[in-house]
Amino acid sequence: HLVLIVVVVIVVYPVTQVMTISLRPTNKLLSTSLEIIPDGATLRSYIALVTEYPFLRWARNSALISLAVMMTGVVFASMAGYAFSRFKFIGKKFGLLSLLVTQMFPATMLLLPLYIMLIYLGLINTYLGIIITYTATALPFCIWTMKGYYDTIPTSLEEAARIDGCNQFQAFYKVILPLAAPALVITGLFSFMTAWAEYLVAAQILQDTDLWTLPLGLKSFESNMSTEWGLYGAASLIVMIPVVVLFLLLSRWLVSGLTLGSVKG
Repeated sequence: HLVLIVVVVIVVYPVTQVMTISLRPTNKLLSTSLEIIPDGATLRSYIALVTEYPFLRWARNSALISLAVMMTGVVFASMAGYAFSRFKFIGKKFGLLSLLVTQMFPATMLLLPLYIMLIYLGLINTYLGIIITYTATALPFCIWTMKGYYDTIPTSLEEAARIDGCNQFQAFYKVILPLAAPALVITGLFSFMTAWAEYLVAAQILQDTDLWTLPLGLKSFESNMSTEWGLYGAASLIVMIPVVVLFLLLSRWLVSGLTLGSVKG
C-alpha cells in the first residue's frame, strides 16, 4: 500500500499543480507556493476560454474527428482482424508483417507522403483528410489487437452457429463480435486517443483556424515573447475530462478483458 500511495502522489501531483496554475491570478502565475487552492483564486482563465477564445469550436472539431476515427477504426479493425484470424488466403502472412512494419516508423516519416497524397486528393484543410490520416495510422495496431483476440475465441462457437442456420457474417456478428467486446473497447480507446491528443499531423493538414482541434488551439496560447499559462492550465484540465470519463464508462470491459484469460480452462 505504501508503494501505491507513493505512485498515486507522483501521478496526481502534476495534475494538482496544473489546476493551481489555472486558478492563480495573473500577477501570481510565477509563484512557488505549494498551495493547491492559491490566495485570490479565480476562474477567470476558464471563463476567458469560452468567452474570449473559440475553445468550444476547437472542442467540437476534436470531438467530431476523434469519434469518427474511433468508429471507423473499430469497424475496419474488427472485420480485418477477423479475416486475418479465421481465413486462409494468399498474402496473409505478408499482410500481417506489413502491418507490423508500419508500426516501426514514426509519424514524422509518414507525414510527407501522406501530405502529398492528400494534396492530390484535394483533402487538405478538410475533416475527411485528417480522419483518413488518423485512421490509417491507428488501424495497424488495432487490426493486430483484434486478430490476437479473435485467435483466443474457439472456432467451435462459429461452427455451432452455422449448424443452427447462421451464415458466416451472422456467426461473426451475433456470436464472435459480442465476445470480443473487451478488444473492441481497447481498439476504440486507442483510436480515440490517436486523434484526441495529436498535434503534429493536424498542424500540417488543418491550416484553417476554423478547423483547428484542441491541441492546435492550445498551442496558440504560446508565443515567442509570452505564454498564457493560466489558459494553458485551464484548457489542459478540460481536455483531460472526456478521456477520463471515457475510461470510467468503459472500465468494465477493460477489466474483463484483462482477467478473461485467468478463468479459462
